[in-house]
Amino acid sequence: MERLQKVIAHAGVASRRKAEQLIIDGKVKVNGKTVSELGTKVSPSDSIEVEGVKIERENKVYFLFYKPSGVISAVKDDKGRKVVTDFFDYVDERIYPVGRLDYDTSGILLLTNDGEFANLLTHPKYEVTKTYIARVKGLVRRETIKKLEKGIKLEDGMTAPARAKIISADKEKNKTIVELTIHEGRNRQVRRMFDAVGHPVQKLKRERYAFLHLTGLNAGEARELTPHEVKQLRALAENGQ
Repeated sequence: MERLQKVIAHAGVASRRKAEQLIIDGKVKVNGKTVSELGTKVSPSDSIEVEGVKIERENKVYFLFYKPSGVISAVKDDKGRKVVTDFFDYVDERIYPVGRLDYDTSGILLLTNDGEFANLLTHPKYEVTKTYIARVKGLVRRETIKKLEKGIKLEDGMTAPARAKIISADKEKNKTIVELTIHEGRNRQVRRMFDAVGHPVQKLKRERYAFLHLTGLNAGEARELTPHEVKQLRALAENGQ
């Protein structure tokens, strides 16, 4: 069951606030009866009319996308740059990204038209773990790994404890590959963490999102999440994993 104004807004008829006003003004019918109370909830089987026109309710869809570097995590860009939804012209539903990945970061990004699901996964209280592979400048020491794991003081406060490990190091090229797992979602957090310890990121990829991974996908490709995966993600978020 969902609130009536939320269903109207998701159908693209009007904004949530405008939908509320339409209900108050008696311009909405549910199963042929006028409804004017904002607390009204409806089920998927209910028929809804707004100003005499029956609304079409979107099926909820969920995608795992391998975002390439150089693509904006948005549905549109005022500078005309490529956005993630440009890769989904075959999808009828109006989907949007769950959270974001920086323009110059590649890797897993989820897209959906389910606002409740998106809010659950991005809410600070419930954020799931995300694993990044970073190529950074310089040779990272064991003490630096411990700092990243304990938490780094950034301008917006201390980061939460993380998991970090060195994958490889190249003395000749003066670079290190580090795996970092966090559960927060601050703006450019991974890059800022490495900047703070003196190892600027040269290349960054989000390798895993909770239990999800990129196996079988190339950059720019996507697949639908299975119903079981959606259920698992909800459970992980609600349990604070």
